[in-house]
Amino acid sequence: MINAFFIAGTDTDVGKTVASKAILHALAKKDLKTVGYKPVAAGCEKTEQGWRNSDALHLIKAATVERAYEQVNPYALELPASPHIAAEYQNQTIDYGVLSKELESHKSACDMVLVEGAGGWRVPVSHEDCLSTWVKQEKLPVVLVVGIKLGCLSHAMLTMETILADGIEIVGWIANRINPGTEHYAEIIEMLENKIPAPKLGEIPYVPSVKRQDLAKYINVEPLLK
Repeated sequence: MINAFFIAGTDTDVGKTVASKAILHALAKKDLKTVGYKPVAAGCEKTEQGWRNSDALHLIKAATVERAYEQVNPYALELPASPHIAAEYQNQTIDYGVLSKELESHKSACDMVLVEGAGGWRVPVSHEDCLSTWVKQEKLPVVLVVGIKLGCLSHAMLTMETILADGIEIVGWIANRINPGTEHYAEIIEMLENKIPAPKLGEIPYVPSVKRQDLAKYINVEPLLK
């Protein structure tokens, strides 16, 4: 069984958090101890407890093992921008050592760690490097989330090809219908099934709010448990 995997999106706003929540709910139904991990989050709000990101809060709520917010989201960046811009704005440097330390802590506390990315696969965390470098360093297998919309086929195939070229295994993919009016939905899904060399874990219909609670029924996590 995989003990940690990375949720990658074909772009920003394709539903990584919706898919992550669905997977965590499905794993919980298997009585597995889970943690959701959002190493870097840009676009946080100031609260009495400190900077908080809505994606990270959703992961905390969906996981079965309780962890401190700072462990789930070690880099909570205020600016809703690319992480390298948001980090520079706060005079912060995203340290892979910090990300790895928290990942190991999560692994020791649960059966499976879901690591949610930020933006797309090549999202920069500095002017010199991208978050994908850390994913490669940790050898995290990937679940690819495809936001189904016009243009998603090119985004999906380019992202898939880059992940594989980086030497990372894609262990599954999820179709997330982010636009209820997308035409030729069935044909898009058929092509993705033929092009992506990994099992389809599920199709999530248009979800106007991530607060929806019955997402597990759309996901088959069995390929992640082998």
